[in-house]
Amino acid sequence: MKLLCLDIPQPGATLDQYHPHLQAEARHGWQLYKNGIVRDIYFRQDRPGVAIIAEAESVEAAQKALAEFPLAKAGLIDWQVIPLGPFLNWEMLFAPA
Repeated sequence: MKLLCLDIPQPGATLDQYHPHLQAEARHGWQLYKNGIVRDIYFRQDRPGVAIIAEAESVEAAQKALAEFPLAKAGLIDWQVIPLGPFLNWEMLFAPA
């Protein structure tokens, strides 16, 4: 299953609180990448944070892996996990008008 995972900064969390966890955060992301869970990771352009394209057997499995990020374990972020499926409306491009 492919998933869009968006971090959610927790109320009151500050960049100063994030700082001690950032190196471990990157290491954990790298481990998830090597294990085939993280497929792509992007910095968000609308606010500080990340968007991850992940693959997991279920939303729950992805949430479990994401909960192990150091910022999540420290209570500084949470995650929104959105399951994705294939776009099936290509036929509309070729349907008679």
